[in-house]
Amino acid sequence: MKNNKNESRREFVQKTAMAAGALLTVPMGVDGMARVHGEQKLKLALVGCGGRGSGATVQALTADENVELVAMADAFADRIERSLKGIQDHFDGEKKINVKEKHRFVGFDAYKKAIDMADVVILTTPPGFRPYHFEYAIANDKHVFMEKPVATDPVGIRKVLETAKLAKAKKLNVVVGLQRHYQSKYIDLKQRIDSGAIGQIRSGQVYWNDAGVWVKKRKPGQTELEYQMRNWYYFNWLCGDHILEQHIHNIDVANWFIGDYPVSAQGMGGRQVRNGKDHGEIFDHHFVEFTYASGAVIASQCRHIPGTMSRVDEVFQGTKGSVEIGKGIISGLDGESTYKYPNKWGEDPNPYQVEHDRLFASIRDGGVITDAENGAKSTLTAILGRMATYTGKKITFEEALNSELHLVPEEVTWDTTPPSLPDTNGNYPIPTPGKTKMI
Repeated sequence: MKNNKNESRREFVQKTAMAAGALLTVPMGVDGMARVHGEQKLKLALVGCGGRGSGATVQALTADENVELVAMADAFADRIERSLKGIQDHFDGEKKINVKEKHRFVGFDAYKKAIDMADVVILTTPPGFRPYHFEYAIANDKHVFMEKPVATDPVGIRKVLETAKLAKAKKLNVVVGLQRHYQSKYIDLKQRIDSGAIGQIRSGQVYWNDAGVWVKKRKPGQTELEYQMRNWYYFNWLCGDHILEQHIHNIDVANWFIGDYPVSAQGMGGRQVRNGKDHGEIFDHHFVEFTYASGAVIASQCRHIPGTMSRVDEVFQGTKGSVEIGKGIISGLDGESTYKYPNKWGEDPNPYQVEHDRLFASIRDGGVITDAENGAKSTLTAILGRMATYTGKKITFEEALNSELHLVPEEVTWDTTPPSLPDTNGNYPIPTPGKTKMI
């Protein structure tokens, strides 16, 4: 992730931006020019010190020659210290890290203290907290990188959409970690689809099938809240289920390539293999049909089951041909390839790095990146899919958007009772299609 010390920031950004396509910015008016930071030092804060937050911080510090990490926040002190050591080790003595002990903020309100110190903030806590952290950052005039998904319930989505309007009005840059929008192959294929290479998309299949992710065992003496916070992936108020946390990438690509969001969804899912007490309340498989206003139907599948076929990919069929994004191949109706994306493995710029390169270039040069609205609507699409699989019902996008489903408490302290609690045997309530209600 380190760029050549002899290569200027501007040259480095220009190369990665050219490889990944034009900057997704809008011009900044005269009234916004005061927000352009020029070559002054930018102060960076990290909120959420897990692996993704640590990686995003390294990428942010790599993207710009004159940025300094000044504050970190997390619910747990040990996560801050582990993250800080990893970032320091990566830069090996470079003067990019200046996080004094008093600026390592711990607790559920720690995000405010870290954000207050910064020009640019990285938001990478469990996604249930994202709407509140994003709202505070934009209210206080900060540029933002935030990971996907951007909420876990419709109430949070509406908060993010309102905050996105404010961010745009303030001409603040917001990048969301749906990094395929910054990936050369996706940009190239999208441009060809938009130029008519396969005609109008009529159907598609999107996949995130693999063995599943980590499990954190319950430790003696942990409160229920600490256990859920440490094992956040398995609780919907924090994570939203893996259809949201991971499969959002592929669902977002479907929305992007079709150029719209679905009007409805119906599907099925359940817990067949990863169904123990330490798997919380989420499903281990989901299958959803998303229907769009054009009539296009996308078959979405995600699975967390060891020993099964692994595939993370997107495939679309149009009136003139098809595209397999994983292979980078466009084919005609006869199945013969008409185009293959020309890169070799590892030659393209890292899209995780490119999204930070472009964020900081936009801040420096007076542009405005506005990813938040799409981030919210693609997050809502995944929530819509979860609603469909949990209930077994056909649900419209508008019903999901206007739902009063609110999973995350308005304020969380260490005395808060989590929204989902185990029974006397340690089992959590599991959604039951045909009985569970979500609207």
